[in-house]
Amino acid sequence: MSEKDFLARRFEEHRPHLRAVAYRLLGSLSEAEDAVQEAWFRLSRTDDEAVENLGGWLTTVVGRICLDMLRSRTTRGEEPLEDQDGRVRLPDPVVSGPDRLDPEQEILLADSVGIALMIVLQTLAPAERLAFVLHDMFAVPFDDIAAVLGRTPASTRQLASRGRRRVQGAAPAPDTDIARRRQVVDAFLAAARGGDFEALVAVLDPEIVARSDGGTLLPNLLRRGAAEVASQAIMFARFAEVARPALVNGTPGVVAFGDGGRPMSVMSFTIQGDRITSLDILTDPERLARLDLAVVLGDD
Repeated sequence: MSEKDFLARRFEEHRPHLRAVAYRLLGSLSEAEDAVQEAWFRLSRTDDEAVENLGGWLTTVVGRICLDMLRSRTTRGEEPLEDQDGRVRLPDPVVSGPDRLDPEQEILLADSVGIALMIVLQTLAPAERLAFVLHDMFAVPFDDIAAVLGRTPASTRQLASRGRRRVQGAAPAPDTDIARRRQVVDAFLAAARGGDFEALVAVLDPEIVARSDGGTLLPNLLRRGAAEVASQAIMFARFAEVARPALVNGTPGVVAFGDGGRPMSVMSFTIQGDRITSLDILTDPERLARLDLAVVLGDD
């Protein structure tokens, strides 16, 4: 085996971990892949014998690449969630069958990185997001993160602390009982399909927030309150031919299909107790087309 082949094999051992880092930082599966590939290019041009801890080195390199990408978004004026016109951009969902994640998805979503948490991460400033994700989610020392940010360790610690407070305040831990969450989602689906407004309101938190990201081709919607969200859900259910249970970022969700098996939406639910507190819906046809949703349809 050549030296380059040996290095490539070592890199592949770290790829799943690096994808997990980049996904949390960027919220985009395709951009995460790009960041990981760029890390390989940088490694292949580096004297790897001078790298004592390859995993740690690659993690900080991916962090630096993602930081540049996040700052580039800011420079271009891209808003992560909502702008003055009500446009919403949700993070890419990780969709799997209703029963289990595959091994790669388990690594990607370790620590229960749900859509609600990903949304909060997108509201953090780039440096704040990097400090929080690398330290709190991947135990990278503050000294190493400070070198990426060009700040002192003390300043970096403050950034992570600020990010932590934002996350804890806006994305409380969901109910850990998956079976009960599935029951709530099933009740939501049954009520929406049956047009039962009262039953639908009963499973929605009075202060629920529903976000729908239609990309550039469909309207983006932001709805608040149980009555408003229930009305929208009943209207949407009329257009869906099939709605199938799925795991969306490891938690019970729904994928809806239209005529000819065309994917219409991926729905992610945040549930506290027996109520849905937030509903995040990806309806962007371009992004839906890039997702592998065959596992949700099963043998159909």
